[in-house]
Amino acid sequence: MRGASGVVTLPRHSVRWVLAHGIIRALNAREARRGNPIARLMSDPTARAEPWSTYSGVREQGPVLGEGSFRVTASHAVAAEILRSDAFGVPAANAHFPEPLHSIFLATLSEYDVGPVDPPSLLALDAPDHTRLRRLVARHFTARRVAQLEADVVATTKALLDGLDGLDGLDGLDRPHGDGAVDLVEHFSARLPVAVISRLLGVPDHRRDEVLAWGNEGAKQLDGGLGYREFLGTTRAVTDMHRAMDEHIADLRAHPGDDLLSSVIRSADALPADEQPTAVELRMIALLVLGAGFETTVNLISNAVARLDEHPEEKARCLADESLWDNAVEEVLRHDSPVQLTGRTAVRDTTVEGVAIPAGTTVLIMLGGANRDPAVFADPDRFDVGRAEAGEHLAFSLGAHFCLGAQLARLEARVALRELYSRHPDLRVVGTPVRKQTQVLRGYEHLPVELGPRA
Repeated sequence: MRGASGVVTLPRHSVRWVLAHGIIRALNAREARRGNPIARLMSDPTARAEPWSTYSGVREQGPVLGEGSFRVTASHAVAAEILRSDAFGVPAANAHFPEPLHSIFLATLSEYDVGPVDPPSLLALDAPDHTRLRRLVARHFTARRVAQLEADVVATTKALLDGLDGLDGLDGLDRPHGDGAVDLVEHFSARLPVAVISRLLGVPDHRRDEVLAWGNEGAKQLDGGLGYREFLGTTRAVTDMHRAMDEHIADLRAHPGDDLLSSVIRSADALPADEQPTAVELRMIALLVLGAGFETTVNLISNAVARLDEHPEEKARCLADESLWDNAVEEVLRHDSPVQLTGRTAVRDTTVEGVAIPAGTTVLIMLGGANRDPAVFADPDRFDVGRAEAGEHLAFSLGAHFCLGAQLARLEARVALRELYSRHPDLRVVGTPVRKQTQVLRGYEHLPVELGPRA
């Protein structure tokens, strides 16, 4: 559009897209045409569907691949060292752009546009701000606190399975995946974690569908190189989430409950004025807990069902010995990690596994590749629910940014799988499962299943 001075201007969302995604999208497409396997992984859904050979190829070329300001690793040792090291921090959104581009990007960002990879999201902060904000919620996710939620998770799971049973018995239901098939993602995998995290944050039951839709859209911002329409859709979702959370926080301040978010608000308001989180920081804490509280778990449950369907002998082991469900969850986290990629930027010159990493260098960490590193996992492509070293995976990261909700995700997945297969031991995947087209998160958009007779 043309401004009053006659100079052609662009809407701020267009500028943001160009800087945050358009340039990356063009570079990925160019490099993919040149045969770059990393660029192909970023831009080609077919390559992302089965990324294991790409990960192996990266790892076989050395502990850290690349040169200049961008490197990549699929080595477990390198990934673990970087994730724990104070020589690395989270990459600042678009900080790799020279001035004035970085300043232009920040100028286009309103407080209602801030996404999961933009400060002050915990995913985009290092100490001391990360420590200050994480402290407000960390005590609510200790192993002891999470264990106290098990009865509620079990009750919620059973209620959802009752609904799933009823759905399976309906005649004339529109079943896009075939007669007798129900979408496990839509009716179970997504419903359980959304119900649990919404209850924890005091979100009313009638808003759960909105939370799920917003989260699915907002999670796309974890990826680089989004198309323009996709970017606009996820931006709208993030803005809607911010405004809804503003209203929710105001309501909880006026009418506090015994939920986690009410407790966080009380703790924040009791701090000295100069230590209190800003309105945007408090909102981002709530939104990150809300989104992270179900996105990873939805994928974990669905990935587990798909892997167990592909390996009926492993499912049979779990059905014969319920104590294996805990380790089965760890093996799914390793073998088909819900989070495939993360990144860190060197804050000073350092060395990792004998490789010099100059300050300012960003390392793309292929978590899904590190979790199949044969140096740590024997026969790493084999799915084994009894694998002794399964818990050595990096699916929840390490160090300061270790996933706050890791224990809750484990609990929900264990209960979900145990109760699902206890009730429907003959459950099988049918039709054509549809994978999400995201780069960072790996899961299913649709997973059609036949439940089979109830045990």
